[in-house]
Formats: sequence, C-alpha cells, structure tokens
Amino acid sequence: MDTAQRSAKIKATDVSVFYGEKQALFDVSLDLGENEVTSFIGPSGCGKSTFLRCLNRMNDTIPICRVNGKIELDGGDIYDPKIDVVELRARVGMVFQKPNPFPKSIFDNVAYGPKIHGLTRNKSELEELVTSSLKKAGLWNEVKDRLNEPGTGLSGGQQQRLCIARAIATRPDVVLMDEPCSALDPIATAIVEELIDELRSNYTIIIVTHSMQQAARVSQRTAFFHLGKLIEFGRTEDIFSNPKQQQTEDYITGKIG
Repeated sequence: MDTAQRSAKIKATDVSVFYGEKQALFDVSLDLGENEVTSFIGPSGCGKSTFLRCLNRMNDTIPICRVNGKIELDGGDIYDPKIDVVELRARVGMVFQKPNPFPKSIFDNVAYGPKIHGLTRNKSELEELVTSSLKKAGLWNEVKDRLNEPGTGLSGGQQQRLCIARAIATRPDVVLMDEPCSALDPIATAIVEELIDELRSNYTIIIVTHSMQQAARVSQRTAFFHLGKLIEFGRTEDIFSNPKQQQTEDYITGKIG
C-alpha cells in the first residue's frame, strides 16, 4: 500500500465495538488519508456504519455501546475524556442516509451550526458563510431566491445537498456520509456523487455505500468489511480489479452479500 505518499487525517488502531455483550467490530486498524474519498463497503450488518459512527463519537448516543482501541484525528485521541464532543462533531461533520433538514428555513438550516459554534462575528459574516456553503454544496442557484422558505419543501436530492451544506458550514476537516444517496433517484445521486468529487479538494470524505458502482466511481480508497472485521483496505481500483482476499473477490463478484 502506498502509504508513504499519504498523510493520514484519521488513524484508527485496534478499534472494537460492543453493544452490550455483542461484539459488532473486531480490531479494526486503518489510516484515512487527507483530501481523499474512502468508501466502506460490505454486506448489511458488517460493521461499516458502526465504524463510521466511531469517527465522530455518534455511538456515544447509544447507552449500551462501548468502543475500545484508539482513533486519532490529526494526532489527537478523539476518545480522550477531555475532548469536547460537540466541538469534535463540528470538525467531523455527518450526512445521514435519509435527508433530515431541520424544520427551519433553508438559511437557518445552514446557519445553525456556525451560530452554536460561534464561528461568525456578525450577520454579514454569517450570510457569507451560508452562501459559500450552499455554493460548495451545489445548491445556491436553486435556492438563492427562497432562503426563507422551509428546507423541508425541497426535493429529496436538494434536501440531501442542503444537509451537505449544513455539514460543511461548521468548517469541518472531515465529512462522514452514511449511504447519502440510498434515498435518492439516479439523477440526484449523480449530482451528489459529482459534489463528493469536488469536495474532496477541501475535505477528507468517508462514505458508507451499499453500491459497489458508487464506491468505484467516487472513492480513491475502499475498505471492505465482513462480519465486523476489516477484510481488506487499499486503492479502489486494486480492490475492484485485483483483490488480495478471497472474501473480497466473493463479495465483488456477488457470491456473498
């Protein structure tokens, strides 16, 4: 693996996750490169979303969940008791499977994070940040005349781009996406995929996807999970054209799934 040329944004070492007595992830170690898109693929229930949620401590919201091992963001341990989790989640944004805009105006959806994190000093700075986030999310031209209308009034694909604008408005380093296109039609999916490709010049992006075609289209690296274990991780073209593990090949050719 050509790790020498990559600088790791996130470094996970021996990460295991338990829900009560049940172990969901087993000793996962991998480095997630800066300004890359990494896809997590694998059958349902293989642990890919569980691992994704470890990266911004979303699993903290589940009382019976316990995470062992170490995850570092820019060299700092994100599970250090002194870490402010709210601040961490501003640095590691999240976009969910189903678009979930707040029941607020389009403007307020995007302004919400910057407001609570005190990222802007005045109204004009806030307006500038909202505008630039909507532009980066490829949504500005469609909504610039209706910023005071509810975000819930947008189409599914537009709502998902609004959620991406909301995630990047807090100026994160990393954006996590948990199957961001699974509720979208093919045209909206293509727009979001194009957007992911554009965003990687500014962000480290990690995407969980059920679609191997999507992983092949959008990511530079792919991690294949199966039954809570990381089976293989490498450059996307290698994983799909020349996998080292039989299990990876079986999944890609449809023998397991």
